Amino acid sequence: MNKYEVMYILQPNLEEKNVKKIIDNVNGIFTKEGKVTELKEMGLKELAYPIQKFNKGYYVWLLADANSTVVAEFTRVANISEEIMRYMAIKLEDNN
Repeated sequence: MNKYEVMYILQPNLEEKNVKKIIDNVNGIFTKEGKVTELKEMGLKELAYPIQKFNKGYYVWLLADANSTVVAEFTRVANISEEIMRYMAIKLEDNN
C-alpha cells in the first residue's frame, strides 16, 4: 500500500449533516481497502478565486494508506459529485 495525501473542497452552502455524510462517504472509500491515518476538517475558508460561483469552500484534508484502485474510485466519485468542487490526491514518497 502507498501513502496518499488528499484534500478536497466542498460547496460552502451545504448543511452540517450533508458535510458529515460526504466526509463519511469519502472515508468509506479509503477504509474499504486501506485506512485513513489522519483527518482534518479545516472548515470554511476563502478561495483564491471563485469556483462554481462560490467565494468560500469547506476544506477537508486526510492522509491514507491505500492502493491506486482506491484513489481511482475516490477520483471517480469526486468527479461525479456536485458537492465536491475541487480535489487533489498526491502519492507520497516512501521515506524508508
